[in-house]
Amino acid sequence: MRWRILALLFLARVGLGFQFQTLAAVGDNLVVAFGLDYAGIGLLIGLFMAPGLVLAMPAGFAGRWASDRALAGLGLLALAMGGIVSGTAVDGWTIGLGRVLAGAGFLFATLYFTKMAADWFVGREIATAMAILVMSWPFGIAMGQVGHAWLAEAFGWRLPFLVAAGYCALAALAVFLLYRPPADLPIAAPGAAPLRLSGKEWRLVLCAGAAWGVFNAGYVIYLGFGPAMLTAQGHSLTSAAAILSVGSWLMILSGTLCGQLADRFGRREFILVVCMAGAVTALALLSVPGAGLPASLLFGLVGMAPAGVIIALAGAAMAPERRAFGMGVFYTVYYAIVTAAPPVAGAIFDATGHPQGPLVLGMVLFAAVVPAALLFRHIEIGRDFRSAGLDVANSRDWREG
Repeated sequence: MRWRILALLFLARVGLGFQFQTLAAVGDNLVVAFGLDYAGIGLLIGLFMAPGLVLAMPAGFAGRWASDRALAGLGLLALAMGGIVSGTAVDGWTIGLGRVLAGAGFLFATLYFTKMAADWFVGREIATAMAILVMSWPFGIAMGQVGHAWLAEAFGWRLPFLVAAGYCALAALAVFLLYRPPADLPIAAPGAAPLRLSGKEWRLVLCAGAAWGVFNAGYVIYLGFGPAMLTAQGHSLTSAAAILSVGSWLMILSGTLCGQLADRFGRREFILVVCMAGAVTALALLSVPGAGLPASLLFGLVGMAPAGVIIALAGAAMAPERRAFGMGVFYTVYYAIVTAAPPVAGAIFDATGHPQGPLVLGMVLFAAVVPAALLFRHIEIGRDFRSAGLDVANSRDWREG
């Protein structure tokens, strides 16, 4: 049953990446249509994440009063409405409004999809399940990299927003009709004692949120400014999108495999060091003429492979009955990082006149994943384990967390 539920969550969550990628796919069209600069495009990309700064904690509390299915489905409907607003906009301000509305939906959907998967899989192939779930994001983005670019060239910049909105609306219907929670899930009754994370849970969830935030911020910069690097080397926009989409498609395979390796063998810190070195190298290769495809292959096969390993930390950071609130904290940290990164990258691009600057920022962000994840492990195992000299790297808790 849990694998059927995971398939449903995967297909529904594809809509998040599909809607997010609309702006990056039509950014050059909007520069021409509305006279925006690239800092403005970066701001519009970042607006998709901005609602999480103020809504993540309330969204976590909302789980006390409404079902996961209802909140995730409403999030998908908000993504659809945001796409419609942006797709029918007559100025940049209205596009931004649509992005904010879609971003609010993204917050609710992604928070509760993560919680729903954790509810079904904690203690049972959690890294594999989370890897499959989060790979729906690059799957949707890869669909958008190719499909949105083609739609924009053939029919104009509005249609990608509207097509993505239609997908999100259908996904919402599927979640409303088909999702069921696990029968043995412990749930606090509405109006029961206040939700409180322990001091250790706070520290763990903050580290997990930081690791997930810088990882995704690096990915967003790759998506937003990688095409500019390739077009500066003479590629067409469609060609650049196709080259970079190879990495996004490969993430689906490599992410699942990486999650299985982590569940079976542990050694997560070693996996993260190797993979983040691959991500940094891939972004550096993008600036080498003719190396776009090898860079995309390396990025997809190695750099983005540990997505499930990283987000699985969130499921291990708090007890099940506090998971909705804890996910709110997790995503507050995540959104603070991911919202800030694209405008900073866009400002660097405007100041330098070259996409190499934003890509260097992406390298720094990917490198920062490792210390955040290592600090999580340091907190998780505690001094008693270290002083006893136990090999916790391969312990059951670390493999499942």
